[in-house]
Parts: sequence; structure tokens; C-alpha cells
Amino acid sequence: MQHTKFLDTPIEYLKGVGPVKGELLKKELGIFTFRDFLYHFPYRYIDKTRFHQIRDLHEQSGQVLLKGVLRRLETLGEGRKKRLVGRFRDDSGAIDLVWFSGIKWVENKLQVGSEYIVYGKVYAFQDKNTISHPEMELAAQVNQAERPVFDPVYPSTEKLNQKGLDAKNRRKLLRQLLDLMPASALAENLPAYLNQSLQMVTHQQAMAWIHFPRDQDTLEAARLRLKFEELFFLQLRLLQLKGQHQQRFKGFVFEQLGTFFHTFFNEHLPFELTDAQKNVLKEIRRDLRSGVQMNRLLQGDVGSGKTIVAVMCMLMAVDNGFQACLMAPTEILALQHYTGVQAYLEPLGLQVGFLSGTVSGKKRRELLSELAEGKIHILIGTHALIEDPVQFHQLGLAITDEQHRFGVEQRARLWGKSKPLPPHILVMTATPIPRTLAMTLYGDLDVSVINALPPGRKPIQTLHKRESHRLQIMGFIRQEIQLGRQVYVVYPLIEESEKLDLLNLETGYHALTREFPPPQYRISVVHGKMKPADKDYEMQQFVAGKTQIMVATTVIEVGVNVPNASVMIIENAERFGLSQLHQLRGRVGRGAEQSYCILMTGFKLTEEARQRIQTMVRTNDGFEIAEADLKLRGPGNMEGTQQSGILQFRIADLVQDGKLLEKARAIAQEIIARDPSLEKDENQVLKFYLDDHFKSWKGWNKIS
Repeated sequence: MQHTKFLDTPIEYLKGVGPVKGELLKKELGIFTFRDFLYHFPYRYIDKTRFHQIRDLHEQSGQVLLKGVLRRLETLGEGRKKRLVGRFRDDSGAIDLVWFSGIKWVENKLQVGSEYIVYGKVYAFQDKNTISHPEMELAAQVNQAERPVFDPVYPSTEKLNQKGLDAKNRRKLLRQLLDLMPASALAENLPAYLNQSLQMVTHQQAMAWIHFPRDQDTLEAARLRLKFEELFFLQLRLLQLKGQHQQRFKGFVFEQLGTFFHTFFNEHLPFELTDAQKNVLKEIRRDLRSGVQMNRLLQGDVGSGKTIVAVMCMLMAVDNGFQACLMAPTEILALQHYTGVQAYLEPLGLQVGFLSGTVSGKKRRELLSELAEGKIHILIGTHALIEDPVQFHQLGLAITDEQHRFGVEQRARLWGKSKPLPPHILVMTATPIPRTLAMTLYGDLDVSVINALPPGRKPIQTLHKRESHRLQIMGFIRQEIQLGRQVYVVYPLIEESEKLDLLNLETGYHALTREFPPPQYRISVVHGKMKPADKDYEMQQFVAGKTQIMVATTVIEVGVNVPNASVMIIENAERFGLSQLHQLRGRVGRGAEQSYCILMTGFKLTEEARQRIQTMVRTNDGFEIAEADLKLRGPGNMEGTQQSGILQFRIADLVQDGKLLEKARAIAQEIIARDPSLEKDENQVLKFYLDDHFKSWKGWNKIS
């Protein structure tokens, strides 16, 4: 297959660009080659089928298209207030056109008395409608017969506009590029059998129509084809990586479910497993017997029972003569896991060790010695687990909790703790990930989901309250404390800020101290500026029930498990993101008592903040909340995804194109199942395109 290098030509070699404009395109838009220019898609289109009347315009008119005569042009003001104002008139009325920069260039270019076609956005300025920095074309130079119905509009900057690279001139350059381009430059990238079944337009046709659609139908056809391509090739690459991982990384075979597992399941399981937990255990069991290294993500909402699943997986390892470890991002969370796991496994006579930076001296030496000899069956701790002196006798399973808080390098070092094969990997997260995002971010991992709460858990009641309810809320806190329960109060700020009129932690703490004075009441304070030792001490006081109220910033978002805490009050809840609100709410509702989450806000809320609060009040389902968050914020702003280049889509949109993504993944799965290495003749076009476009992209989930 002959691949033309035409599209790899540096952009400055396109006639009309040259070195200066080429440099500007690189700096402003990241356009280095003909290919970059061609794949820089319009973000909207101007409908050239109808002109607006000036008399009908108002500030809500948005972008408008006018046809009329430029009657006057004058420079007003001086220095920084200097501006060029043009009076533009049609049969229905007149409007001012205003330029604040590039004044000389505009003045030399425009002809007073000539008829123009004007395009721009209407603004109200001093009770008059104006259009600033409009696009203008001499009506006499516009051939209506050849003119497209839709004109593309590209992202631009003031610097580009001043250097003759505004939307109009870029359209000319793109038209020229498409005319120059040899047919082989945009070779078809989908195999004939797939094109036939999908019945979409060709790749070449889509690329021409996305820039210059003839009408709405051609525009939609081009969009559909290019969105499908983008999603399909990404899924194909992810599934290919997954297949390569399974071929390359053999895994220890955990053949049997032995005495420890059965004894725990039959005699010591504290509650009946949910169907969701049983299904996840079956999926993990299948992985552990397969002879391929397990690489699985376990998603479970806060309180869904991931820990018990982790315990039973560790027992599978121990039953087969292997050790297991669980790594958590903070000491308090690691200790919590250690206490819980030790309580579960004590009756079985298994040795559970704990390791963090604070374990030192003789205690540390003894622990490391017993670990290397195999006397410790399960090790739980912080990232201290990956330090060089930590040597296992035979590590078979490594579990990480809230894995997005560990770097890839840290997780990779866990692999080195096991010989001759890498340990099986289970990654747990309490941050529900929308299905479309999981398919994209973790497409080369196996994903398990626990989507049901254990029996006996009462759903948390979420209420939205305002400042006028403050006295009522204080009475409610007092009532819950008298019943022997504990309360969280979370603030978005630590200290006074002039810019943000928010209740902050310091003033909040003083107000609560007045309302709940010592010695009858005790309050813990935890925030990010405290020393780790002080923070841990305060948290432990609350965990032990020695303090009734915990005043905190979001440092308590992940990990503190206090079944006795029944109330979560979030001050200025409008300042928090949806997933953060949901994580905070998950700190209560862990015991048998009814729990409450109270969202305190001001009276003035933005539309987005109002939607967030309404979503929280309506549902406790973390996956529904994650979907709502994705719709509100978009994939690029979701927690933990900003760094993933994978989400830099040119045209696809995870929020709007979820169904297309699922279709693309299903087709990619069928192809990879039939031809894992894409060696068949019919799939050579796919192999060629992947090798050419994804050569530098390795995925990042090899180490989960």
C-alpha cells in the first residue's frame, strides 16, 4: 500500500502561508503540517441561505449575516480608547461596526459606499446594537452560485486575524489544500466489508464535506463518519493492547479454592454477599485460573462492599501458597483496611502485617524478615510497600485502593516484587466512572462493577438547606449527638478570603464551639495545612468516638470509616463538584442508623450549581451522578482524566456520542476476536492505519 507523504509537508509550504504565518499557526493552534491543517475541524458553520434585517436585531440575536452598504468610517477616541467605527445600513435600518485593534489595516482595506456581506455577533453598547470585529466580504466579489450554503468557522485568535489568517482566509487556504491533494493522500482507512455494512460516506468524502458541506445532510454524513473513525480506531488500539498484554504477561495459576476461602465463606462471613459481589468474585476467579496475569479494575460506589471482595481474593492467593498485599494512598486508610482485614481473618490464624513510613526500628526489621520468609500471608500498607528493602517470599496478588492517587512508576515497582511472573493486579476505586469514560480510559483493562449496597444499609437522606435554616440545623446536630452519634461539617476554604464570600473553616469552627461548648462537647479539626501527625491524631480522636464533631476541608473525602457518624453537613455546597459531593456524602451511612447529608448553600445559585444540588438530592447512585457530572463538566474536566491525552478528541464527544462509542467498540471487539493481530488481507488497511497513527501511543494501563 503506497502511502503518500503529502500530508506530512510542513504548513509553511502551502501557497499563501510562508514562514511567518506558518510560525504563527504552530504557536497559536499547534498546526505544523498539511495533515494538522486538514484535521483542524470547524467548530460551527454559518448558514448562508438567509440574511438578517438590521431592524430585527437585538443582543440575543447572536451571530448574524447582513447585506448592506458601508456608509461611513471614522476613528474615535485616543490612546487605549481608540476605535474605528463604521456605519452600516440595509433597507431596514443601520448598525455600528466597531474595531478596537488592527485599525489601520481595516481602514485601508474597507471601501466606504460599497456593498458588503457582514458576519458577526450582536452586542448592546450604550443602548445601541453594535458588531465588533465582523467578517466582511465585498458583495460584488461573492459568486452566489458557487458559494457554499454553509461556511465553516474555525477556532481563531486576534493574532491570526491580524496576520491574514482569519476564518475567511483559512477557508481559502483549505479549499486550495483540498484541490492540491492527490487522491492517495486520503486513502480509505476502513476495510471494504466494514464500509459495506456501515453504509457511511468514504473517508475522503467526509474530509471534504466536514470543511465544505453542501447542505445539512452532507454535514451530518461527514460528522458521523469522522466521529465513528475516531472512536473505532481508539477502541481497536485499546483492545489490541489488551490482547497483547494477555499474550505477553503470563500469570500464576490459582488452581484451587482451598480451606481458608471455604472456612471464611461458610463460617465467618459477616453478611450475605450481594449478587453483584458474587458476580465480581466469579470474574476474578476466572482470571486467577487462566494462566494470564489479571489486570482488573473494580469499581464500587462508596459503601458497596469492595473490601470484603478484596479479602476473599487475598484468601484465593493464600490458599494457593502465595502472599497478597493491599496498598492504600494514606496511612489512615491503610490502617483502616488493616484493622478490618485483621478482624476478618483472625479466626483463620493467618498473619496480617502492616507497613507504613511510621513503622520503624526493630518492629520494621522483624516484619520484613517474616515477610521474606513467608510467615506473613497478607501485607497491608501505604506506598512503603514498594520500597526496595520490602521483599516477599512469593507475592501472587497486589491490590491497590484508589489507584489514581498512585503514579504509574509506583505501581510498576509492585510488579518487581514478584518472580518469575508478575503478581495478579486488582485496582479498586470508589469513584464511579461513566460507562463511556471507562470504555475510553480503561478500554485495555477488564472492568468489574459492584452496583448494589449490602443488605441492611439505609439510603442516605440528602437535603438542601439555606442560611435561614441554620438554627434548625444546629438543633438537629444536638439531637443526633444526644443519640450518641457523630457529625462531619465540611468547608471549602481554610481561612478568610476577600474574593470569596464563603463560610470558612476557621469562623465555622468558632461558631460551632460557641454552639457546642466544651467540656460537654468536643470538636476535631482537620485540614490540608496541618502536619500529617496532627491530622492523624485528630482523625483518630474522631474514629475512636472521643470527639463528636469533625470540622474539616475535603481531606476527609476518601477513606475515613466511622460507622457511628450519621450526619454530613457540607457548607457552600455549590462550590463543590458533583463527584466530590458524592464522595463526601459516602463518609456517612456506614452504620445501621439512618444517615443524613445536608447541603448548605447561599440563595444565589448558578444554573449548573442548581443542577448539581438537585442531582444530589434526587439520587444516591454514584453511576447516575457520574453520568450527570460528565454531562455538566465534559470529559476533559472529570477528576483524574485531565492528564489523559486519550480524551483530546477532534470531533467525537463522549457525552453526545455514547451510543456510537458502544457500536464502535462492539465492531472492534468482533474484528479483534477474529483476527487479533490484524494479519488477514481484509484487515491490512486497519493495521496500516493503526501503525501509522498510533505508533507513538502505547496506552498506559499495562500497569493498571
